[in-house]
Amino acid sequence: GTAARLIAGGTQGEALLGGVEIRLPPGLKTYWRYPGDSGVPPHFDWRGSQNVEAVEVLWPAPARFDDGGSYSIGYKHDVVLPLRITPKDRAQPVELKLNLDFAVCGKICQPANAVLDLALPPGGAGTPSAALAQALARVPRAAPLGEKGEPGIATAKLERSAETPAIRIIADVGNAATADLFVEGPNEDWALPLPVRETGPDGRTVFVLPVDGVPKGADIATAKLRFTLVDGDRAIQVDAPLSAH
Repeated sequence: GTAARLIAGGTQGEALLGGVEIRLPPGLKTYWRYPGDSGVPPHFDWRGSQNVEAVEVLWPAPARFDDGGSYSIGYKHDVVLPLRITPKDRAQPVELKLNLDFAVCGKICQPANAVLDLALPPGGAGTPSAALAQALARVPRAAPLGEKGEPGIATAKLERSAETPAIRIIADVGNAATADLFVEGPNEDWALPLPVRETGPDGRTVFVLPVDGVPKGADIATAKLRFTLVDGDRAIQVDAPLSAH
């Protein structure tokens, strides 16, 4: 019952907008770009596309799933992954060709593949559909570390004083009971654990994760990490190194 298709709609600056829509039967899920403790992220192969300089996948804010002893990150229900498509020549049409590998999971996981294509006229095609517009609205907003307001990440510090070094992130959120945070390294060799949510002494939300899953030879103290903070229907993405503590 799983299905996938390419959709088109509108422009963003010099780029064309589109999306990959994945339809999932009830009770199934698919994964985010970083799948968590287990799972397989989608893989996009755009080879064969015509008049395409680059395709950037814009990931809507994901959710954490308890898989019974481990956690994964992804989407349940149907999902649209927006695309920002840069043509080589904006005056010419674009033909997207995608070989998509992804995983669909319930009690067991199954690999899935879709071979898709979509023709886009010069200047794009119409306006985003309601589904694409909703997905674009859920793409985390880029934000600096220390930005005030909700949601916001006040500090992200490396604490070496404990027996096990840990990353401690202080966040400002509107709903402390459901807000969640995901931390990624600079590349796919990193596999940082999912953080535990706590309440700080001043009532602010604190996320703590042990220093684990760091590639051999990498220095977490200087690497630029990516923090995705999800607070209800709002989300931000912060790209910044840690502060020593």
